[in-house]
Amino acid sequence: MIDPRMRVSPVRRVMGAVAMFVMGGCASASGAVSGPPRAAASGRPAADHTLLAGPSTVAWGNYDAAATPVLRIKSGDVVDVGTFLTSSPTRLEASGVKPADVEQALRDTYRDVPQNRRGPGGHILTGPIYVQGADSGDVLEVRILSIDLAIPYAYNSFGPTSGFIPEDFKYAKTRIIPLDPAAGVAHFAPGIDIPLRPFFGSMGVAPPRAMGKLNSAPPGIHAGNLDNKELVAGTTLFIPVHTAGALFEIGDGHAGQGNGEVDITALETSLRGRLQFIVRKDLALTWPRGETPTHWIAMGTDKDLVIATKTAVRQAIEFLVTMKGLSRDDAYMLTSTACDVAVTQLVDGNVGVHVMIPKAIFTAR
Repeated sequence: MIDPRMRVSPVRRVMGAVAMFVMGGCASASGAVSGPPRAAASGRPAADHTLLAGPSTVAWGNYDAAATPVLRIKSGDVVDVGTFLTSSPTRLEASGVKPADVEQALRDTYRDVPQNRRGPGGHILTGPIYVQGADSGDVLEVRILSIDLAIPYAYNSFGPTSGFIPEDFKYAKTRIIPLDPAAGVAHFAPGIDIPLRPFFGSMGVAPPRAMGKLNSAPPGIHAGNLDNKELVAGTTLFIPVHTAGALFEIGDGHAGQGNGEVDITALETSLRGRLQFIVRKDLALTWPRGETPTHWIAMGTDKDLVIATKTAVRQAIEFLVTMKGLSRDDAYMLTSTACDVAVTQLVDGNVGVHVMIPKAIFTAR
């Protein structure tokens, strides 16, 4: 999620990766696309493209079918992508981050991106990426191959006008939380360690052109700011496509999060990931869908939690009918008896709900 003080109106887990990102890695500090791609880890496909965040490679606060892509790729390509946390250098330093630990590319982006290129939301998203062959009615399959920490800290913030219970916290506060990739934890406080489970809070495509420029905060049929903590490395997100090229954007990195994200932020941090993009013309979806090694994930969002929940449950039923061959009656019963309905987040304008459908219950070979 976004630093609540910055809302517009309303692991490779080694520190070598931190240094590579801060110094620009395979790209300039401006984030310009350049090669060569990073070498692949054992058993992983090599990246075909490198796209780091910088003034010329970010979409600030929006998903938009009229946006100009910063990278064009083919279906099947792997992209090594870098993303920023959503806070300013000034606010990070005021909260206790050492100036040397603030990414230079983040400073460049705040300095060089004019105000008329920002908003209406506050997330700094890397992209858009144009996927050749993708068009309205298709599905973009996004395989999340790896996610690495890019900096050695995260922050968590709340404010008096955001979060789930702002009436109880009528002030702003930020905590800087050290990340310990060697131990696999975030040191929240003495005696309190949170397991690292990094994921990108926002991954989405452009909405239908008729919807115009969407605020990056509310998730929807374009996916976007799902804040779904299940979408870690090794999982896949399927997104319905609404415009030529899909125009994929990514950001809002989290080192970990609880379901609900109740104060409006998670362990907010910068990340680097490797994603593979596949155009699926054999699938038809109206809402995003996820897959993990152990579950399928049906999703729904809306301003109303009840409507979001009904959408997610109906999406689970649709999956069981169309992909598993169940009758609607049996699918409804199976969702009730074997699937888990969870609140994804409660704070993004549109709230999110997801249904975890376990693969293990399907025993037929």
